[in-house]
Amino acid sequence: MIYLLAISLVFGGRVASAQVPERSPADVQIEKPLPRRDTIEIDARKLLTPATDASINKGLAFLAARQHTDGSFGSGSIYRRNVAVTGLAGMSMLAAGSTPSRGKYATEIKLSIDFILKHSKPSGYILCEESPSHGPMYGHGFATLYLAEVYGMTPQENVRTALKNAVNLIVGSQNPEGGWRYDPDGKDADISVTVCQMMALRAARNAGIAVPRETVDRCTEYVKKCQNGDGGFRYRLEPRPQSQFPRSAAALVALNSAGIYEGPEIRTGIEYLLRFSPRAELFRYENHFYYGHYYAVQVMWHRGGEGWENWYSGIRDELLERQLPDGSWPDSLICAEYGTAMACLILQMPNNYLPIFQR
Repeated sequence: MIYLLAISLVFGGRVASAQVPERSPADVQIEKPLPRRDTIEIDARKLLTPATDASINKGLAFLAARQHTDGSFGSGSIYRRNVAVTGLAGMSMLAAGSTPSRGKYATEIKLSIDFILKHSKPSGYILCEESPSHGPMYGHGFATLYLAEVYGMTPQENVRTALKNAVNLIVGSQNPEGGWRYDPDGKDADISVTVCQMMALRAARNAGIAVPRETVDRCTEYVKKCQNGDGGFRYRLEPRPQSQFPRSAAALVALNSAGIYEGPEIRTGIEYLLRFSPRAELFRYENHFYYGHYYAVQVMWHRGGEGWENWYSGIRDELLERQLPDGSWPDSLICAEYGTAMACLILQMPNNYLPIFQR
């Protein structure tokens, strides 16, 4: 289906074999029920002020200027030519209305797709060995998500093949607890990497790739087990059960991706999240700031109403303040291309162009 804009360490473990069929009655249909909406509907586009548009344009221009000749994005000794950063940068351009064949950033998007496809292994693993970033399954998850969004807009056979293989690898490397961690060997799990894979599976399902029901059910149970009594989520099931804002926002998105929009886990999770809202005292939580707000803005977008308007307008104003004169948003843990791509995705949420973000 064509959506017309409406909508790293080297592999060191064994990948479990998993061939996912195209479709079968047993396949899960990750259908998204209508989310609960507040009584007051908000015109999302009105939140994109002229200053916001100008900020987004500067950010995207920064990314375009920083793209490497091979189509990749990323800088520094660890995240240069990283597949996750490349996927996120490409998504930020798709979110502006460009596609691989048209729009202001069509050339940059096409080059980034070529880079991802070049580094898609026969096993399905998407990895650039020259970018030994921390936790290569992060890279695989974000790159798979990007391919799924691209395939929904431009159904090319080479993209479909790489996407299907990437999904097979995710399905085959799920660990016994129901999650994933840094390597695709099925040995361990944490909430952050698990969410990344769940988002990729949801996007692939949206694009027409089958996802087994069991994979989603096991993942959902793992995420639920990671929730603490305060409504937040822990990093892993074993010791150190501390809740933190970034991982809690991500966990709620994973549940949304599985079609869960109501219930005690969602209610208490959002209550915890609101402690870190842009109008709250704990807002300036700097640990993984862009990561946390990338997921939090998705949670609030799906809730809608005044809660969404207040959250978005707050994070919008904060991001406009943080942007540097060259158009970038630096991130000391990853790189400026990562921070800029994340900021642009957050600011462009009201565009509602990317299928994975749609209500």
